[in-house]
Amino acid sequence: MLSIPINLNLPRTPRLITSLPGPRAQAIIQRDRAVTSPSYTRDYPLVVSRGQGCMLEDVDGNVFLDMTAGIAVTATGHAHPEVVKAIQEQSERLLHMSGTDFYYEPMVELAEQLAIRAPFPNPQNNAKFPAKVFFTNSGAESNEGAIKLARYYTKRSLIIAFLGAFHGRTYGAMSLTGSKAVQRANFGPLVPGVTHIPYGTHDSLDYLEKQLFGTILPAQEVTAIVVEAIQGEGGYIVPEDGFLQRIRDICDRHGILMVVDEVQAGMGRTGRLFAIEHWDVMPDIITTAKGIASGLPLGAILARPELMTWPPGSHATTFGGNPVACAAGIATLRLLESGLMSNATQMGELLQASLTKLHQRFPRVSPPRGKGLMVAVDLLDEQGNLDHKLRDRIIQEAFLRGLLLLGCGKAAIRFCPPLVIDSDQIQIALQIISEVLQDFSFI
Repeated sequence: MLSIPINLNLPRTPRLITSLPGPRAQAIIQRDRAVTSPSYTRDYPLVVSRGQGCMLEDVDGNVFLDMTAGIAVTATGHAHPEVVKAIQEQSERLLHMSGTDFYYEPMVELAEQLAIRAPFPNPQNNAKFPAKVFFTNSGAESNEGAIKLARYYTKRSLIIAFLGAFHGRTYGAMSLTGSKAVQRANFGPLVPGVTHIPYGTHDSLDYLEKQLFGTILPAQEVTAIVVEAIQGEGGYIVPEDGFLQRIRDICDRHGILMVVDEVQAGMGRTGRLFAIEHWDVMPDIITTAKGIASGLPLGAILARPELMTWPPGSHATTFGGNPVACAAGIATLRLLESGLMSNATQMGELLQASLTKLHQRFPRVSPPRGKGLMVAVDLLDEQGNLDHKLRDRIIQEAFLRGLLLLGCGKAAIRFCPPLVIDSDQIQIALQIISEVLQDFSFI
């Protein structure tokens, strides 16, 4: 049964009662500017007070339809009552007792549930679980740990990553990231040994095998190919058919580990627990975070058991696997499998069909791409080139009408709503975008 939270206090459609930002929001924004880092990226002046399901209310009482889910994080919707209950009950028992040094059941239970669902080969030596789990605080930390694990296990150093990829902003993760120059500018030197190639095409893999392996990148020294099953910040790019299978084959032939970053695409967003399952490819390591705990800071590294051979003390974390976050993760996984992944598939099909109609009406909107509720469209200029300025204008204008959107890639709008979204809310979102485009006179 699909479990969708209902809040009788918040409307299920946008409601604007002040100009944006309202007076309370303006005051908080001014306070924020005085004390927080200028590195934070704020796309529009939204100051959130509370949320439920797919709706958010700001501090002035304006209500917005959220198609961002806190950047694909609140998978079960904002403040899902079952997740909130799990957090409250765990908080009354134990807030913290570092899983690095001690034991507590919520961490074990969530690890068991993730391990048994990992899309890895059947376990060896009569083991029960096909994976072992290391818990982290975030996607970046998961990717940092994956780099260390791969290098430790293979005793190799070189890594292949992809242009357009985003794996985080800490030094190891940033060294894998190939998304935007601003994310790297003035931070060098980065972690050495990373080579980037174009994402998602067989031409790129031809270049890797026929050129790089024979010249500057000895295959026998490559520890891992780190790839997103669907590229997230790079534009919600779905790879060509056979691309991920071919990476698996390359890894098998050269003793390279296939590391799949599921930080944004995982935890049910595409209709499968992990997006890689759409291609029936078994990686060696999976990194995840974002939607794993419906908004609490939690991430995980899943690896085939024979790979996780690093000894005690070689890698650890103080807060990763926090008992409250794990309780939220257990509740989240239960909700995903009780209807939300199925809803992601159904609503994703409706969203893509609606966006296809939008493209037919407004040719400067590209056809949609993606899987489940991980969908994007590009905005184009009159010559058919990517138009990031138009994309940014549409996002701003949608905000002023009560719809929250985010960009990705060079000129894409991404649609990554909470997985509790319903058909009426999808139609409301598309109606607002249509009205924006209509007012821009693009028909």
